[in-house]
Amino acid sequence: MYSMETETSNQNIEIPFQNLFLTKGFVTGKNEPWRYVLGIIIAAVGYFVFQSIIMFPLINAALENGVLMNEILQNPNIIFSPEKTGINKSVLLAIMMGMFVFTLLFFWLAIKFIQQKPLNSVITGYDRIRWNRYFFAFSVWGLLLIGLTVVSYLISPQDMVLQFNPSAFIVLVLVSVIFIPIQTATEEILFRGYLMQGLGIGLKNGIFPLIITSILFGLMHGTNPEAQAHGFLIMMPYYILFGAFLGMLTLLDEGAELAMGIHCANNLLSSLLVCSKNSVLQTDAIFYTSVENPSGEFLIWIIMALVCFIILRKKYQLNNWSLILR
Repeated sequence: MYSMETETSNQNIEIPFQNLFLTKGFVTGKNEPWRYVLGIIIAAVGYFVFQSIIMFPLINAALENGVLMNEILQNPNIIFSPEKTGINKSVLLAIMMGMFVFTLLFFWLAIKFIQQKPLNSVITGYDRIRWNRYFFAFSVWGLLLIGLTVVSYLISPQDMVLQFNPSAFIVLVLVSVIFIPIQTATEEILFRGYLMQGLGIGLKNGIFPLIITSILFGLMHGTNPEAQAHGFLIMMPYYILFGAFLGMLTLLDEGAELAMGIHCANNLLSSLLVCSKNSVLQTDAIFYTSVENPSGEFLIWIIMALVCFIILRKKYQLNNWSLILR
């Protein structure tokens, strides 16, 4: 432990962390447990407020398109299917991403007025957001995804149908570039930022917040179409390990910029490059694949994560594991 003086107090306080990111959460704003609980509730309210606004028009569109109410009750995700609702894929994508715009807005209001924290305090342990890290991580993960897509097409062209439609793709690019960075930033700010710091304050270390937020991140994605199609137990290890990978980078780098860049590249390029029957984002991507192999894809993801980590570790000297353990 070490001591430092906060901006709001002339008294020295004992800090239980070596990590600048966790420390920033500790010394910034008001951090009583009830404030964190209320902050999460308010963010969730933003999500469900928008969902309630769009739900009835989507249900009505599905019903007019021949879907039965029993089908919707059995599988609520059906209202987000372009084929079932008859809504343009990019329009539906924008509607889905709107939930995260509302979530982020409500969350920002919560931490501003309830906890009196600036938004960047749950993004980085430094004075300013390190955008160079964000874009470098985005580039690394993006190149890995593009390389994987090209290799997959060359090896098994029969499994990947080229469905490139220039006009539809341009609209998709515009929608994706506007909304997906907001969606991924919202998830990173809440899980790798807000919850990681809040749990760190309570547990006085980084390792248990890392484990807890990774599990919660996995559970949040448990209702995704691919989880329902392939099985909760098959997809959950992927979701949890992805969360753990991003959380580990956040603690080692003392900020969420690397995690935000990777997450954004993953979702943005996935929406643009390849779509499949059970993809959570149904888009006018360049390719459509008829083959889904979650076990093989998980193994490939592990290799990609290792390569990405080696590159980031070397560039940013991510060697201090005590930043996670203490």
